[in-house]
Amino acid sequence: MTYLEGVYWDLDGTIANTELEAHLPAFNIAFRDFGLNWKWDRSSYIKLLKINGGRHRISHYSEIMNESLTYKDVIQIHQRKQFHYLNIVQNKKLDLKKGVDRLIRELYEKKIRQFIVTSSSKKQANLITNHLFPKINPFDFIIASDDVDSHKPNPMPYLKAIKLSGIKNLRSIAFEDSAQGLKSALQAKLPTIYIPSNIPTPIDKDIKMHCHLDSLGDEFYKTKVIKGPKLDNQYVDCSYLDKFLKTISYAKN
Repeated sequence: MTYLEGVYWDLDGTIANTELEAHLPAFNIAFRDFGLNWKWDRSSYIKLLKINGGRHRISHYSEIMNESLTYKDVIQIHQRKQFHYLNIVQNKKLDLKKGVDRLIRELYEKKIRQFIVTSSSKKQANLITNHLFPKINPFDFIIASDDVDSHKPNPMPYLKAIKLSGIKNLRSIAFEDSAQGLKSALQAKLPTIYIPSNIPTPIDKDIKMHCHLDSLGDEFYKTKVIKGPKLDNQYVDCSYLDKFLKTISYAKN
């Protein structure tokens, strides 16, 4: 019996590592365009990622730097950042994370529905998914920052996705790579698998993780299970996802 009917994927850091590779340089180019003497390095950007949403990061940083930016200034800088981000994605090869392409294809072939729930804009999300999946679009829909009033760690993005999909929570799985995303999915009562990105993210001790893996794995690299069901194979596949859902279902009963 197949338990799994739907998979909700976060985008940045979950499907592909994009924060340091595309978002960070786009911010810095936008700052130069507006004559701001700002330059975020890797360390400072990782700290700023605790603040969800690019506009919020710009506003927060302007306060730190004692820059009197108006709301309009922040919007314009962020729009310019998005412009540069799109150019970087179009001109730079961004690789899918280990095992992502394999699992997405397996889910697609087995007609298990897939969705994206992201804090990126709809325009950014569409661009990167079209770039990474040029032949087949495996996703039914995207819930982006434009679609909700509250963003991760608020559960609203996932609650909207659940309502649109019509799939029961215990027939679904969310994949997340960050503390904010993890909180969002868990508050929406979704069985959630946490796989960190290439950016270290401290997880609060009060977050009760369902499953923690180092990667989805492939034929050359065996998935390491930090928390969750034991692997029957080398890597995470649909049978493992079913096994995971069964453990969640038993825990609920």
